[in-house]
Amino acid sequence: MMDVESGPGFPATHTTKTTTTSTSVITSLRLDPSYVRGLPGTLKCAQMVLDLVGFICVAVAVRPGSTVNWFSFVAMGGFWITLVLLLFFLYHVIEKFYSVPWLLVEWIYCALWAFFYFSAATAAAVQGKYDSALAAAAFFGYAAMLVYGFDAVLKCIAWRAGELAQGERITKTASTSSPSPRSPAY
Repeated sequence: MMDVESGPGFPATHTTKTTTTSTSVITSLRLDPSYVRGLPGTLKCAQMVLDLVGFICVAVAVRPGSTVNWFSFVAMGGFWITLVLLLFFLYHVIEKFYSVPWLLVEWIYCALWAFFYFSAATAAAVQGKYDSALAAAAFFGYAAMLVYGFDAVLKCIAWRAGELAQGERITKTASTSSPSPRSPAY
């Protein structure tokens, strides 16, 4: 009688692949000034500068009204939220709460603020023919829209790739080969 295991569909050995993914974070708070030299930190600094310059432009506008109020809200809201996020990254608060999907949170925030800046800058541009401060605010608003939009795209790409906002994810793959067990022939 022919051994079933020696047939063409049964190999003499089989290989098992095991993939282990672990997240390595340091949960202590510490200052990391090198964060602002990287692209995410530089984008946050640029966002804050554009927020402040745009706010200063609408603050000196001669024509107060809903356009000035909306642009002020967008500029100051963006400044304070971005400042808090920058401080969270500088002091590794993000790493302490690594289970929060920070990239998704930042993606939604940056996309929303890019849209807010589009509407605020457009409103300021319409009024810009009457007040040059609003025309300048529109310019800086559109620049901020581009920076927030670019940051949103980067956050989306990183989130879809499964990256962490801060910390490391280590993936190990191990392969083992072992002989197939012999079963009794029937």
